[in-house]
Amino acid sequence: QVQLAESGGGSVQAGGSLRLSCAASGSISSINIMGWYRQDPGKQRVLVARIFSGGGTNYADSVKGRFTISRDNAKNTVYLEMSRLKPEDTAVYYCYAYIADVRSNYWGQGTQVTVSS
Repeated sequence: QVQLAESGGGSVQAGGSLRLSCAASGSISSINIMGWYRQDPGKQRVLVARIFSGGGTNYADSVKGRFTISRDNAKNTVYLEMSRLKPEDTAVYYCYAYIADVRSNYWGQGTQVTVSS
């Protein structure tokens, strides 16, 4: 089992920046991938960025060049640095962790990001 605790959401004007944090606890050594999804009301959750245990990263095309995912292994924490934010980035952002051994995703509670024009 993995528990995820997110922080860092909020409201910002377009062009601004925010940093999201996701602290993991529990079976941390089993985690293969950590990342962030976001969800608009009435829409499916979509991948924003993810980081693999080997350090590789993936980004959604819509955030490439603006968002950066990173991790601090000593703190068991993953970060999402978001810059040049746009109103269309407004969503609830969810941290997730994937463990291949049990083929399971674990989710945080979500944090709201609101970008005003």
